[in-house]
Amino acid sequence: MTHNAPLSPRPRPLHSLADGRRRPMTVAQLRAHGVSAAETNEQCRPGGPWQQLLPNVVLLHPGPPTSEERLHAVLLYAARDRGAGPASGAAPAVSVSVPVQPGAEHPPVSAYAEAMITGLAALTLHGFSAAPPLPSLDVVDVLVPRMRRLRTTGCARIVRTTALPTPVELTGVPVAPVARALADAVAELTDPGTVRRLLTEAVRGGHCEPAAVVRELNRARLLSRPHVVDAVDSLVAEGRALAEQRLYRMVREHALPEPVWNVDLRLPGGPHLGGVDAFWPEQAVALELDTRAHRKQEDDAAWAEHARKREHLERLGITVVHLTPRKLRDCPEHQAAVVRTALMAAGDREPAAYVVVLPR
Repeated sequence: MTHNAPLSPRPRPLHSLADGRRRPMTVAQLRAHGVSAAETNEQCRPGGPWQQLLPNVVLLHPGPPTSEERLHAVLLYAARDRGAGPASGAAPAVSVSVPVQPGAEHPPVSAYAEAMITGLAALTLHGFSAAPPLPSLDVVDVLVPRMRRLRTTGCARIVRTTALPTPVELTGVPVAPVARALADAVAELTDPGTVRRLLTEAVRGGHCEPAAVVRELNRARLLSRPHVVDAVDSLVAEGRALAEQRLYRMVREHALPEPVWNVDLRLPGGPHLGGVDAFWPEQAVALELDTRAHRKQEDDAAWAEHARKREHLERLGITVVHLTPRKLRDCPEHQAAVVRTALMAAGDREPAAYVVVLPR
């Protein structure tokens, strides 16, 4: 080594950092580029070329941050190790093909260890029309593990959880799944109309099933709020209507025999056996859609009665096919094959008891 060889890499000039596309940076990242804490403080002085957007997060220009810069700044603030690298064993983000607008150069999603966007900002990134645009949000919710020592500050609102879900990558940032983001958004909302619109769009837009939403609302202990309960009732009704449409489509597109729809079954002169969504009288095959919302407050006696009804029908020789909305959505071909198999097996069974079929 000669006496002229540098002992450490030459730091990048401050103007070269600001001129680059990577605008929000942590103090640690700036230090790695050769910018000392004193130089950072000098650049962030009032009227200076930089600004401290969040604790330990610096915006390398003096103007208002863009929506994209705020998202990345919030993640830089909340990420474990301040974006130094992914946590050991952390779940990777699920990559979703979403058009990304040209913009700032930022750290890879894996750098935002143990942090992801949630709440209304996440719903906007998921494409919800009922969610407000990013520039109109005063704060961005960010989901972190419960034990992280972070506080809500500036444009970053900390949301804690005992178990982080696997994030989805949207426009270059890790985002909470729809059901979790909905629960975190609803926790901060008091307007019944907004809550109802968001929940309805989640199901109508095909983002997730009602049971997944209600499960997250229940986990967040939000089902004690009257306006949330009312919205959930609308959500369940919306989910059932969509499931019934999928069921009609499955029967017709896969050339299954046409059943009688939405009927009650009774023994002649005897007790009511219960209602089913579809019934094939000649084959004695009944089909039921499970559109229960799985609420914590759900009456156990009602579910026990449902199980007794199914057992009673099967004792009478009636085959009961049980389908869920998710199965109808994700694999209708397989569900059609299940129904067709049940219909074809009718000839191998003992004749079923005679039942009276009445419209619901």
